Amino acid sequence: MMSEEKMEQPLVGVVMGSASDLEKVQPVFQTLEAFQVPYEAAVVSAHRTPHLVSQYAESAAKRGIKVIIAAAGLAAALPGALAAVTDLPVIGLPLSGGPANGMDALLSMADMPPGIPVATVGVDSAKNAALLAVRILGQNDGELSSALARARARASSEVIEKTELLRNKGFPMWDPKGVDKGE
Repeated sequence: MMSEEKMEQPLVGVVMGSASDLEKVQPVFQTLEAFQVPYEAAVVSAHRTPHLVSQYAESAAKRGIKVIIAAAGLAAALPGALAAVTDLPVIGLPLSGGPANGMDALLSMADMPPGIPVATVGVDSAKNAALLAVRILGQNDGELSSALARARARASSEVIEKTELLRNKGFPMWDPKGVDKGE
């Protein structure tokens, strides 16, 4: 976790429906920290503390928040409840659990009524939720955009290195050298 001294004005609000969601949400914090994006965390429940959900959403932009990541499982009303009260981008992070193992949360977030959009990532895809927030912020921050490009280049290099390991173990591997990149 970022120390209090290092924290700047939070740009991302990470909202969880329950403190028990912390372990599944941890990759959000790690990814934002890797990109040096300041964030704040909150635990508010769309069902048990709806007044706090409204207060959070209504005050977020005034406090400098630019993107909200909302993690919830089961009925997963939290992202939609936040999106109904703010014009900030809301990224829904569906969490696994319950009899449907997160599919109910995914569908709840993805199937919002017109006018209340929630960008939704896959079940337990905390890192992708954070990366989407970083991409949104990167639209107005050249350094952040460059950091994302470097991260994508590193990921590409890792795939190529692993392909070479397979080739060195004797697997017949496709060779992309000489292929026209425009195709």
